[in-house]
Amino acid sequence: MRVLGIDPGLRNMGWGVIDADGSRLSHVANGICHSVGSDLAARLLSLHEQLTDVFARFQPEQAAIEQTFVNKDGAGTLKLGQARGIALLVPAQFGLKIGEYAPNKVKKTVVGVGHAEKQQVEHMVKLQLPGTVIKGADAADALAIAICHAHHARAGAGYEKALRRAQA
Repeated sequence: MRVLGIDPGLRNMGWGVIDADGSRLSHVANGICHSVGSDLAARLLSLHEQLTDVFARFQPEQAAIEQTFVNKDGAGTLKLGQARGIALLVPAQFGLKIGEYAPNKVKKTVVGVGHAEKQQVEHMVKLQLPGTVIKGADAADALAIAICHAHHARAGAGYEKALRRAQA
């Protein structure tokens, strides 16, 4: 299963692609989409075009995105929500269902602690994907989101298989 993790952001949208075969995870690619343009519409369009290119190049089978939390800056939260809309739209255009995970769930899954620091997350991503050269903090977060999704999708598939056996 090929999973694309997305860390939404208006300036920098991190992305990371992994392959998951059972409990084996391997790194495929990671990067950051940088918005370009002077107005919001142009910046959102540039993110859409870049993320669409990532999908076309790596053809993920599943996608996962970090849920947004509301902060004190209402305007900033709204802009992040608009960038998050792009991060949800592109996988939907490719016909994928999207897993959504709270930041604390991602950290708990990858690091073992729900309030881990960014450096701890990046360190654990590197341990789980040996040899990976991470292209920035946003890309590290996106890889962590992909890892989180791979673990939870595997657990969900095991549950569904057991349920089908029980019903047979």
